Amino acid sequence: MSVKKVVLAYSGGLDTSAIVPWLKDNYNCEVIAFVANVGQGDEELAGVEQKAINSGASSCYVVDLRQELVNEVIFPTLKTGAVYEGQYLLGTSMARPVIARAQVKLALELGADALCHGCTGKGNDQVRFESCFAALAPQLKVIAPWREWKFNSRQSLLDYLAEKKVPTTASATKIYSRDANLWHISHEGGELEDPWCEPSEQVWMWTKSPEQAPDHPAYVELSFARGLLTSVNGQQLDGVAAIELLNELGSEHGIGRIDIVENRLVGMKSRGCYETPGGTILLAGLKGLEALVYDRSSLKYREEIGLEFAQLVYDGRWFTPLKDALLAAATSLAEQLTGDVVIKLYKGNVTVAKRRSVNTLYSEAFATFEGDEVYDQKDAAGFIRLYSLASRIRAMHQQKD
Repeated sequence: MSVKKVVLAYSGGLDTSAIVPWLKDNYNCEVIAFVANVGQGDEELAGVEQKAINSGASSCYVVDLRQELVNEVIFPTLKTGAVYEGQYLLGTSMARPVIARAQVKLALELGADALCHGCTGKGNDQVRFESCFAALAPQLKVIAPWREWKFNSRQSLLDYLAEKKVPTTASATKIYSRDANLWHISHEGGELEDPWCEPSEQVWMWTKSPEQAPDHPAYVELSFARGLLTSVNGQQLDGVAAIELLNELGSEHGIGRIDIVENRLVGMKSRGCYETPGGTILLAGLKGLEALVYDRSSLKYREEIGLEFAQLVYDGRWFTPLKDALLAAATSLAEQLTGDVVIKLYKGNVTVAKRRSVNTLYSEAFATFEGDEVYDQKDAAGFIRLYSLASRIRAMHQQKD
């Protein structure tokens, strides 16, 4: 299939800087750079448009997707309680649907006939992006240079850029591979490729180590309505501002660091370090509220939804009927999640200190160890007899045999 115009997901890093001239060389097409602002920071976005033009792109579009990321992906996902393999709060995965959708939208508006990304053939992101592309615009050709070109190292890419006279600030040595957005920052490579090696402090970029965190705890009050954050410490903030504030508070107290060996979608294991300070606080707050509000069966079902939803988000299946169904179930349950939670932050630990809700199922009158007039303890005998009836009958059969 011939290509006349391609929209490239562009970051300004070494890979995508090389992709621009490579596309022109190998596809003889116009290259339009698309940059997604998902909260990665002003430093990464500074000068990115001119950098794309200098690489050979005909134009560069920087699109602010932060509100979409928070309101359409992060907050809905939080209601499901999704955590991948018990630790990972899905920071990279959650950004991909909004980036892919905006890239497709731009391509259709500009009359492009192809999409391009800089994901490697070893990672999860190639699957995430291309699954979204397939669901939104299957008619567009997808170009994945890492699965086509001959380059196999940073030095080979640098040599190519030098040959093409494309300016770059990248060097042959890059210790870590990082991905940042409003929700988190991830770190891979360097000493992290050896799972027997403890991460050095140069790995972490946002959070203080617990050892260097303040010796006195901080408290933050979160208010929720139907499972959605409404205020932080009594201050009403939009989702982006709220997460930025919680990131600052959490980072100061060493909150949100994890070091995991995870199972990638493509089959291999990888080791990564993630920092998600604000997300860790938010998830703790919602779970603290769930403990008050959800009955046992509802909580168990929400946990099952969370496991399935985490796998779905990680695997890049956002634009699917299953996502809609799981999210509808979680949203229905979250109708009762209204209340306030006070979170204690202390040297890397997040603890629910206080919680309250108009929909609480906790009753001191029933739960007290003191005398009460609402619970007849004699009733428990009949309950236990019926609850254990199957075990009783089985034992009687065994004794008879």
